Amino acid sequence: MVSSKAQGMNPGGFSLAGAVDLEGVKRRVEAQAKQAAKAASGSTGSSAPKAGGYVIDVNEQSFQAMVQTSVSFPIVILLWQANDEAYYDVAQKLADAVNALDGRMQLARINSDESPSIAQALQAQQLPAIYGLIGGRPMPIAQGLPSDEELQQICGTILPQLVQVAERSGVAGTAPFVESSVEKKSETSKDSDQDSSENNSVESVPPAHEQAHSLAMKGDYEGAAREYAKVMEADSHDVLASREHAKALLLSRNTNTDVAAVRKAAGDNKDDLDSQLAVADVDMIDGHIDDAFGRLLDFLASGHKSDADAIRSRMLEYFAILPADDERLARARRRLAILLY
Repeated sequence: MVSSKAQGMNPGGFSLAGAVDLEGVKRRVEAQAKQAAKAASGSTGSSAPKAGGYVIDVNEQSFQAMVQTSVSFPIVILLWQANDEAYYDVAQKLADAVNALDGRMQLARINSDESPSIAQALQAQQLPAIYGLIGGRPMPIAQGLPSDEELQQICGTILPQLVQVAERSGVAGTAPFVESSVEKKSETSKDSDQDSSENNSVESVPPAHEQAHSLAMKGDYEGAAREYAKVMEADSHDVLASREHAKALLLSRNTNTDVAAVRKAAGDNKDDLDSQLAVADVDMIDGHIDDAFGRLLDFLASGHKSDADAIRSRMLEYFAILPADDERLARARRRLAILLY
């Protein structure tokens, strides 16, 4: 269930109440002592699973950008302590499960030792903590070390279900593939032809989209929208560019949205166009597609014909985000056409 306290689309929007439990602190101290003992004895022990593929490491500086990308594809968050071997099996099995989904989901690992404010924002009481993230909203999955059976259920059942929920909400993009440092080293020993072939096999971003995609990954959604618009001008049939352009516009308007304030304003100002557009954005980000469509169409039907152009423009933007065969899209198109003509 999505936390009702997740009010915004950035770390500051999450409630900062709560912290990692004392047991987690104890484990961190013990882990550090073990690492020191191994270093003193010359033993390296097991190493933490590497990031790469569809697994990234996130800190307090990159957290905002990660949250924003969850409007494009679903993310599973692992809050852990990277120097504690007790968490390595969980991290590896989550990575294997996410990589097996081939870009339909991303695993974002957050080291609580380096990013304690994120642990507080997510209200983690035990480590490791696992969350789903769709449209900037965290959904708790598990806290504490899961049993083998629980971990199997998370990897084999819950993560695929999370992908399905995201896709039904129009969050159906492909996460970027990232080479691990180990893969990069091995690539240097291969001939250039093989390099080219392998790179092409994992490339998920069309060349014409690279600049726009790069800006979006950095959190510059206004810039990304401008670049996607250029791609659309060059190829009016580029459906992917149209979808990502619409998402970038949505994100650029809502980087620091206070959800509670937006919903209150919409309730207090039922005849105000801007208030209704703002809350429709929130509905879209939350995955409440029918609510977003219905809100704007009801607003238009209630006598606001002078706002028809603005409503139509925003609805067309939303339409671009959904798959062409989505039934909600078809219903909304029909009703919009009736209301406009």
